[in-house]
Amino acid sequence: MRILTVGAGAAGGWFGARLAQAGQDVTFLVRPDRAAALRERGLRVTGLGEDFTLTPRLVTADALSHPYDLVLLSVKSTALGRAAKDLAPAVGPRTAIVPLLNGMAHLDHLRGHFGTGPVLGGVAKVVTTLNEHGDIVRMAPPSTLITGELDGRPSDRVEAVRALLTGAGVDSPGTSDVVASMWHKWVFITTLAAVTCLARGSVGEAVAVPGGAGLGPAVLAEGAAVAAAAGHPVPDAELDFTARTVTTPGSPLTPSLYRDLIAGRPTEVEHLFGDLVGRARALAVPTPLLDLVTLQLRVHQRRVERHPDGG
Repeated sequence: MRILTVGAGAAGGWFGARLAQAGQDVTFLVRPDRAAALRERGLRVTGLGEDFTLTPRLVTADALSHPYDLVLLSVKSTALGRAAKDLAPAVGPRTAIVPLLNGMAHLDHLRGHFGTGPVLGGVAKVVTTLNEHGDIVRMAPPSTLITGELDGRPSDRVEAVRALLTGAGVDSPGTSDVVASMWHKWVFITTLAAVTCLARGSVGEAVAVPGGAGLGPAVLAEGAAVAAAAGHPVPDAELDFTARTVTTPGSPLTPSLYRDLIAGRPTEVEHLFGDLVGRARALAVPTPLLDLVTLQLRVHQRRVERHPDGG
């Protein structure tokens, strides 16, 4: 199976690296500057006692010339429009696209661009980041990629993708409702991002101040209410996990959206929060805390757009 990983960042780079390390035919679609860095240093993975370096097969958008069997799409939502255009030569009648973005809005964008046939659902659970050299650093054990047909039916292509991932050491549990899994991850990531962005600190820093321990459960209750109203209630076990995650004393955990905010970079505010509170309004679910963090992030986003150089 010919595999194209769009992006060689913290998440896509990790899954692509594991597949390549397992001997699969993997090519990374990257920007010219990332390609130059990877040619110089290789694709390096470190952390949790497992360090390895690959010499990745690379391609830039101008050199894409044929379809692939599987596309792992791992870009920020702010880059989705450009990535979809770049991908056009790589998507043929038998291509399966597994998007690793959080949220839901990207599904409509991809189906509008490529039709309903190629697009699968996807949920990535991995705790990685890029260091100052562009190397992938694993910070916690999860390495899970859930995929499935958006209509819930079993399919040979989903099983083939799961077999590839499992063979590469990536956990890929089966699901009959990948859309629900995407909703549940959406609730988790927006809860974590809301807590850290509202508190302007890590989970541990938020929990350490008076009233901080109650913020996470309050935000979680709002997100879970939206998911339930949309027909995808979050299971109790996942609610408990998220609640523990955002109330752990001393936890250094921060999501990438928070790190982008603090660094003065654009964020995925509309994809993650704007879409969620919009659905909440349509479903008549009150979300005052999610509304507040959306407002704050929109102010930041407008400031960045007006002064992209930081001036």
